[in-house]
Amino acid sequence: MSDTNKAAASGPRVTGLGGIFYVASDPEATRAWYRDKLGVDGEYGPQFAWSDEPKANPYSLISHFKDDEYIKPGKGGFMINLRVADLDGFVEQLKSRDVEVLDTADEGYGKFAWILDPNGVKIELWEQVAEELP
Repeated sequence: MSDTNKAAASGPRVTGLGGIFYVASDPEATRAWYRDKLGVDGEYGPQFAWSDEPKANPYSLISHFKDDEYIKPGKGGFMINLRVADLDGFVEQLKSRDVEVLDTADEGYGKFAWILDPNGVKIELWEQVAEELP
């Protein structure tokens, strides 16, 4: 961590992703899909505790794109990236739950798979493989 980043880490700052919010025509059915297909739920919807993350140095990022090619076939101009443990096993679990897996990739630092939620929102599933940021 650079000296600038160390100094910034001690004062007021953004510490991570707090949530993703979007309009769904049937919020209860969407919440049930996330619970039943992805296994995540919480009092206000799918919820994740960072303390449950098994990897050292976990991180989230916000990526900006000039166009929507990477987000296609998702709708709405955005995509959700979810961290997962054991991506290969999770992909098999999704298939057994009748979730279509659009594609997979191994980039060395991480493994990826892509699906669509019932609203057409693209979800990128990501297993962090490398301990350090790329």
